[in-house]
Amino acid sequence: MPKFKYQGFTKEGKKVDSTIDADTIKDAKKMLRRQNIRVTRITPPSIFEADLGQWMVDKGIARPFGQAELMRFTRQLAILINAGVPILECLEILHKQEQNMVLKRVVKNVSIQVEEGKSLYDSLSSQQGFNKLYCSLVKAGESAGILDSILNKLAEFLEKQQKLKKQVKSALTYPVIVVFVGIIVIFGLMTFVVPQFVGMLKESNQQIPWVTQTVIDVSDFFRNYTLLLIAGMVAGGMFFVNFIKTKEGKTQWDRFTMKAPLFGLLIIKGNLGAFTRTLSTMLAAGVPIIDSLEICIDTLDNTQIAKDLTKVRQAVIEGKSITEPLSRISYFPPLVTQMMKVGESTGNLDSMLVKVADVFQEEVEELVGNLTKLIEPIILVVLGGIIGFVLIAMYLPIFMSAGGVTE
Repeated sequence: MPKFKYQGFTKEGKKVDSTIDADTIKDAKKMLRRQNIRVTRITPPSIFEADLGQWMVDKGIARPFGQAELMRFTRQLAILINAGVPILECLEILHKQEQNMVLKRVVKNVSIQVEEGKSLYDSLSSQQGFNKLYCSLVKAGESAGILDSILNKLAEFLEKQQKLKKQVKSALTYPVIVVFVGIIVIFGLMTFVVPQFVGMLKESNQQIPWVTQTVIDVSDFFRNYTLLLIAGMVAGGMFFVNFIKTKEGKTQWDRFTMKAPLFGLLIIKGNLGAFTRTLSTMLAAGVPIIDSLEICIDTLDNTQIAKDLTKVRQAVIEGKSITEPLSRISYFPPLVTQMMKVGESTGNLDSMLVKVADVFQEEVEELVGNLTKLIEPIILVVLGGIIGFVLIAMYLPIFMSAGGVTE
């Protein structure tokens, strides 16, 4: 936030000359009045004193805070509340030490609203970055007087989600790098190496085999239409991104990914794991099951799975147990349904859902490991085969000439 310089007097009549963080002069004056300071002069920061990071935030250039920052904030807030620190003081402490400019500003805004008498739930709900799940759990924690416990559960939930995302990301990093390097090598062969062989073949006046001619034709296409290919890929990528942002496009893409040969099972189990873990967290916080299901559905990434679980919620509203409609979903494992049925009958559904979520997470981790082991050799064989084919096609006329073979 910008630092405003001000001069004024305290209620005891003592003169003060200091600075205050605020979004606008109006906010700065309001904050100073709360501190019982009568302002005589207030000066906004000059362009040389402006905070570059804050300017980037205001212009939308700086990235918003992510799950890692949210997890850290939640964990620290839980520790401070558990230590008996008043909520307003907790927010002020976290605001001072926060490095992420977006989150720093959000915490300041929440602090101002709490100081005005609003609940933490209402204050967080008015800010971007705190989803419906987060705010609902905070509301449940405030009403039950167990806010520190709920925040700890939230931090654990976010930590497990972050861990899973990192595992998937790290597993796919190596194959993506190999594919990228392979594409560059193939492009280099086609645009720089193959033309050198073409010159040698033309000088020898030797008839070119069809395999070699095919590679030469592909090379000519690459050289003549490189810019067009790049423009086409960029345009295609932009079209695809805009398409999956639409409701119909997102639905079609989600259905396709669920049926994908290698990644379909990973996507299904990942979403079901997120659903069961979210539901267990909500139920453990005392949120009614119908409200919990609604929040869980809102937090899912896959629209098809969310649509199927909406039918489950409707069945629960009609008085059915949660396991009955879940058993009718083809991709929902029967063993998991039975585990949930046992938890529902014993009144320990939230505890059983934690175990179910752990099972899904273990299966996802195993799938990620297996996919990595499977994808890497496939990529290497395909890229190696393409490069080998190009080299053989180029050297084939030379081998034929050396062996005295003519056509």
